[in-house]
Amino acid sequence: MLQNNLRDADRLRLPVNLTQPAQTDGGGISEVINLGIGLLRRQFLVILVTAALVIAVSLLYLRLASPTYTAQVQILLANPRAQFVQQQSLLAEPPFDLNQIETQIQLVRSKATAVAVIDQLKLTDDPDFNASGPSLHSLWQRVRSWASTGPKKEALSDRHGEPSDSIVDAFLSRLSAQRVGYSTVIEISFNSSSAARAAEVVNAIAKTYVADQLNAKFDANRRATTWLQDRLRDLGDQALAAQRAVDVYKTKNNIVSLDGKTIDEQQITEINNRLAIARAQTSETTAKLSRYETILASDPKKASSMVDLDAIGSDGLNSTIITALRQQYLELTRREAELTARVGRDHLAVVNVRNRAREFRVSIFDEVRRLAEVSRSEFELAKQRQEEIEKQLSKAVTQSRSVNSAELTIKDLESRAKGLRSLYETFLQRYMSSAQQETFPISETRVIFPASPPSNKSKPKTRLVLALGIVGGLALGIGLALLRDLMDRVFRTSSQVETVLELPCLSMIPLLPTPKSTKPAVRPQTSEDDIQQRIVSSPTAIHRTVVGMPLSRYTEAIRSIKLAIDHNPAKISSQVIGITSALPNEGKTTLAASLAQLIGHTGKKVIIVDCDLRNPSLSSILAPRAACGLIEVANGSRSFTDAIWRDPTTNLAFLPAVRRGHLLHTSEILCADAISKLFDRLRAEYDYVIVDLPPLTPLVDVRATSSLIDCYVLVVEWGRTKIDVVQHALHTAPNIHELLIGVVLSKTDTKAMARYDGHRSYYYHDSHYIRYGLSGS
Repeated sequence: MLQNNLRDADRLRLPVNLTQPAQTDGGGISEVINLGIGLLRRQFLVILVTAALVIAVSLLYLRLASPTYTAQVQILLANPRAQFVQQQSLLAEPPFDLNQIETQIQLVRSKATAVAVIDQLKLTDDPDFNASGPSLHSLWQRVRSWASTGPKKEALSDRHGEPSDSIVDAFLSRLSAQRVGYSTVIEISFNSSSAARAAEVVNAIAKTYVADQLNAKFDANRRATTWLQDRLRDLGDQALAAQRAVDVYKTKNNIVSLDGKTIDEQQITEINNRLAIARAQTSETTAKLSRYETILASDPKKASSMVDLDAIGSDGLNSTIITALRQQYLELTRREAELTARVGRDHLAVVNVRNRAREFRVSIFDEVRRLAEVSRSEFELAKQRQEEIEKQLSKAVTQSRSVNSAELTIKDLESRAKGLRSLYETFLQRYMSSAQQETFPISETRVIFPASPPSNKSKPKTRLVLALGIVGGLALGIGLALLRDLMDRVFRTSSQVETVLELPCLSMIPLLPTPKSTKPAVRPQTSEDDIQQRIVSSPTAIHRTVVGMPLSRYTEAIRSIKLAIDHNPAKISSQVIGITSALPNEGKTTLAASLAQLIGHTGKKVIIVDCDLRNPSLSSILAPRAACGLIEVANGSRSFTDAIWRDPTTNLAFLPAVRRGHLLHTSEILCADAISKLFDRLRAEYDYVIVDLPPLTPLVDVRATSSLIDCYVLVVEWGRTKIDVVQHALHTAPNIHELLIGVVLSKTDTKAMARYDGHRSYYYHDSHYIRYGLSGS
């Protein structure tokens, strides 16, 4: 495809890591809209076909599915009792909680309830349950019976006169029960192909459940009453025996109590009180004796011994002898002090007074010693009294231990007798309540309102099924379309190339139409004169498009590549151009030939070199009968002029590659100095050197040409070459990636481009090209 020349020139002046142009403000919504429109334009057939199939399946389901009617009935679990029976219940009756309600729901959906209703209404002959009617449900039941061991179980059930497991399963599959909101109401639903049958069955289920609850409560009360009667008899006997055992034990151990306490306990209490008084007296006499001994320990001959005399306490103060002696002693002490002041300390009169004072001190200490002996006697008497009381207490405690052991036994016997009596009274009260309730049984569950035959079918709902079919079909179709779009990991647009590879897209070459004739085009035979003059063979129409259709979109796309080569900002010279691709058959050889013809047609000296040594397809097209080529010129066996072929129409020179057997080391040949010298000669003699190179992925030959080539052009086939393959090829050849000036999308379907490039869909209209004299697609 032809790119706008000004736009290509601006792109080539940008850095290599070219990204998608920034969208204007508010482009987020438009981007999403364009992506959605593009997805619909690309995958509208997938979406329509998928939606049509889903809608057809929905219609088929509505046609084959038999109508189903749902009848509902509600059961109240917590029915208040009558006032005259609101007594304490015999059995534990906790309030209904979530677990209790769920338990009741499971009882409704139990196999026992199903068997009872089936037998009551004789549902074994109903075609809804025995899978004999023509419906999807019956078909499913037959498939399940074939895939399981159903016949054996059915035969086993029939022996016991019960319905088969298949009928019970079919019944339970149509039955549902659930809680209504947060209440204690259970809503039971049943589906059937008949409205009257549905109402009849659901009412029978409700009645069976209520009757079962009533029977279960009546049986439980009856069993509990019988057990209570036997238990009361045993408890009465045990309580009487326990009371008798208490009386016998008291009589046997002579236990007498007064005011709730035994005599031994009162005696011990009295002795404890006397012992406390005796111990207090002993402590008091001990302290007094200790004070006397402290005073007597000092020397009475020293005057300092009188300092501690007051420590004896009240006994010393109350003694008249000690008081009189102390007064005389104090008088002598006073006189001694006066005489000492007048005549001196050593005067005879002072010495006599001092001696008399010493005698008085000795007399005082003698009196204190007498008081100490009296105190010691009191201490001995108090200690003896305390020991006697302690002996009495020990004897009383010893006697009381045997009585305490007997009292513990009595307390245990009394406690057991009291507990049995209390338990007997409790059981008696509950027995009387149970006997009254047994005569008036009442159930806590009841049917709020019986079910009536429904007027409308519950399923299938035609509108809902059709709506789900349409919405689901469209959603599934869009999902499949999106999945196909995401799995389409190939190059479709120039923006995709620039974003993924970070390389400019030089051009998008349109796919050339193949000839309408089914017979292959007859190529003119090369004459002997042409071979002697080394004139290239007339190529096919595709290879002659540039010359034959100079005003076509194909030729304009080739001109875009030449313009990008001439204005390559990476290098000063872009004389030697290598044309390569990631995989074979991507159009690189056709592109190389077309580019060389275009340059030659403009009057420039150009040569095209076939360096695809292992598969020289260009040589087989332009010079199929060449006797020598690139390898012969490089090794010197033939001259350069003898190997060159020419095109008289475009003045194009061509250096073929003659394949002679299998070449093993083609990369070494391209790295040789002879090839380098040959390319130096080509640079000197020609304005442009176009090199047709092998693909990157299968061979390593292209990597060996980085010293020969000025720039590379990577050819990628539109809608075929995988993105991962191209990325891997460029990653394994970093020296080639550095010299790439851009990527060319070949074999582009210009009519389909509008579906993939929503932003520039108007670029691909033929009217833009026809206006300037160019031919359309």
